[in-house]
Amino acid sequence: MTGINQAWVADITYIGILKGFVFLAAILDRYSRKVIGWAISQRIDAELCVAALKVALEQRQSPPGCIHHSDRGLQYACAEYIALLQQAQMQISMSRTANPYDNAHMESFFKTLKYEEVHLANYQTYEDVVRRVPHFIEDVYNSKRLHSALGYLPPKEFEMAIQSTTKTAGRPSLNSR
Repeated sequence: MTGINQAWVADITYIGILKGFVFLAAILDRYSRKVIGWAISQRIDAELCVAALKVALEQRQSPPGCIHHSDRGLQYACAEYIALLQQAQMQISMSRTANPYDNAHMESFFKTLKYEEVHLANYQTYEDVVRRVPHFIEDVYNSKRLHSALGYLPPKEFEMAIQSTTKTAGRPSLNSR
C-alpha cells in the first residue's frame, strides 16, 4: 500500500466483563493504522459490523476500488454488509480459512487495545467498556500512540503529514476526513 484509503481491514474482538463479554467491531486503514470505524455491542452479530462499517464510510468516503479485507465470518458475508461495500464500490477481500495472519494489522491493534487498555482497566460492566474504549481508540491509539512503521508518529498525525505533503507537492490531497 502506498497511501490511505487503499485498503481497510476489519475484525471483531471480545472484551471480558464481570458477567460475560462485550464485542468490538473495528475497521482500520491498513496504511496509516488509524481506526476509522468501530462499534460496541453486547451481541456479536451483523448489526455490530454494519454499524462499524457505516461509521468508516461516513468518516472516510472511500474512493472506488479501496480493498475491504475481513475474515470469513457470517457478519462480513451477510447481505447488508456486502451491499454497503458494493454501494461504496469497494473490492471485497476475505482471509483464507483459519489464517489469522491475513489480517495481521487488525490483530496487532486488538493486541495493543487489550494490553494497553482492557487488561489494565478491569471492566466490570458494559457501560465501563462503552465509556473507556472510545477514549482509548480516539484519544490514545489514533492521537498519541507512536508507531515505528509510521516513523514514530501516531496514526492521526501521520495522516495529517501525508495530507500536508501532497498539498504542498501540488497533487490533490488524499481524502482522509
